[in-house]
Amino acid sequence: MIEEACHMDFVAIDVETANQNPSSICQVGIASFRVGRLESIWESLVNPEDEFRSFNIQLHGISPEHVRYSPCWRDLQPSLRHLLHGKIVASHTSFDRRAIEGASRRYKCLSIQPSYWIDTCSIARAVWPHFSSHRLTSLARQFQIGYRAHDAAEDARCAGEILLRATNFSSQKLRGFL
Repeated sequence: MIEEACHMDFVAIDVETANQNPSSICQVGIASFRVGRLESIWESLVNPEDEFRSFNIQLHGISPEHVRYSPCWRDLQPSLRHLLHGKIVASHTSFDRRAIEGASRRYKCLSIQPSYWIDTCSIARAVWPHFSSHRLTSLARQFQIGYRAHDAAEDARCAGEILLRATNFSSQKLRGFL
C-alpha cells in the first residue's frame, strides 16, 4: 500500500484570477501525474468577462489584452470536466477548488466531480510541521523545485511535485513502523 501511494495517478490544478472574486478565473493550469511522474501539462488563458485589478495583473502578469480572444469559463469548462471528473485532483490550498466551483456556478455549468480532492498545503503542514512557511514558493525553494510562481501551469506542476515529495517522505517514515 505504501509503495502504491508513492506512484498514484492524479492531476494538480491551479488558477489565476483577474480580481478578488475567485470566479474571475483568467488562467488555468493542469499537471497530470502518472505512476509518480509528471506526464503532461495543459494550460489555457480564460476570458473572465470581468474587470482586472492592478494587484492581480502585477502578481501574474495577465491583463485584459492577453485574454481578449480566449475562451470564457462556459466554453472551457466541458474540457476541464473531462480532464478532472472522477480523478484525484490536487491543489495548493482550497482557493482553486472554490474558484472552479464559483466559476461553474456563475456560468451555470455542470459541476466538476473529482473522485477525491487533495489540499497539498494541508498535507505539507502535516508532513513538515517544522517548516516556517508552507507557501508554494517556500516549499519550492526548500526542495529546490525550479518554477515560475503565479503561472497556473507552473503552480500546478509545483503543487504536484510537493505532493509526490510529501507522499514519498511519509511512506519512508512509516516504513520503520510497519
